[in-house]
Amino acid sequence: MKIESPPPMEYVALRQPVVVRKKTSLWHHLLRQWDLQVMVLPGIILLLVFSYLPMWGVLAAFQDYDLSRGFFGSPWIGFKHFAEVFSDPLFLPVLKNTVAISALRLIFAFPAPVFLALLLNEVQWPFFKRIVQTISYLPHFMSWVIVSGLVISSLAVDNGSVNMALLQMHVIHEPVNWLSTPEYFWSILISTGIWKEIGFGSIIYLAAIAGVDPNLYEAADIDGAGRLRRLWYVTLPGIAPVVTIFLILSVGQILNAGFEDILLLTNRGDNAILRDVSDVIDTYVYRVGLTDFRYSYGVAVGLFKSVVNVFMLVCANFMARRWGETSLW
Repeated sequence: MKIESPPPMEYVALRQPVVVRKKTSLWHHLLRQWDLQVMVLPGIILLLVFSYLPMWGVLAAFQDYDLSRGFFGSPWIGFKHFAEVFSDPLFLPVLKNTVAISALRLIFAFPAPVFLALLLNEVQWPFFKRIVQTISYLPHFMSWVIVSGLVISSLAVDNGSVNMALLQMHVIHEPVNWLSTPEYFWSILISTGIWKEIGFGSIIYLAAIAGVDPNLYEAADIDGAGRLRRLWYVTLPGIAPVVTIFLILSVGQILNAGFEDILLLTNRGDNAILRDVSDVIDTYVYRVGLTDFRYSYGVAVGLFKSVVNVFMLVCANFMARRWGETSLW
């Protein structure tokens, strides 16, 4: 019996059919997904109009900008406005207030929704849980004009609910002008912001808690873990990636100390008594750049703030990626 030797590999490779895949262009993919592209198009237009086109105004920071001449007719002066910013004696207190208020919000306001979500997750009565969620969500949907009006009315010297309650409890002996005392302004500002946003911010963390594997809780119960141990060893590690992402984003906004809330609580910035503790970069740009018509100077301050925020975002992401398992990129 004659045994034939197998054909060489080169021959087998030549006999196999060659499948040639036709390259499709980008436009072909877009046309095939035209319905999805139409859905995305409004978001892209919104992003271009309100995020990318305004970046053209950054040029004013390097010009002696004049409204009548425009960007192309205004003379270029380089980094003159940036030198004025750092030599301005009023800018350093503004920077200190901005960093201090942002740090207080990072310390107290950032973990507040996390704590509320953890507490609501432990509530066993669904009816009570829904009531608390509804009440805590409502302030988010009120504008700062309404919220500031409520705060000003509550803290008023005459017939203010806070002063009346403290007088009835004999905590104070005479009404206190809370919004004209610099020592109380930061506490009022931070607590008002927490009250307004704590309920809405807890939605994300409640969703993250709902995504934790229930088998982990069952295993913890079998091991004899109580509520606190389940919270510490199961719930918190389960939502740690979400908390890390939002912490990185919060650090990246370290120079965004607020604008509407501060402006309204200080009577559109006219309360001179609170100027030393309430003047932040955004209100400073509003007062100097728009009110005093120093457009280029205001753009230079805003550009400085944006550069610092981006730098802090990159640093926070680097530290999270190096010391943890979650990062933005």
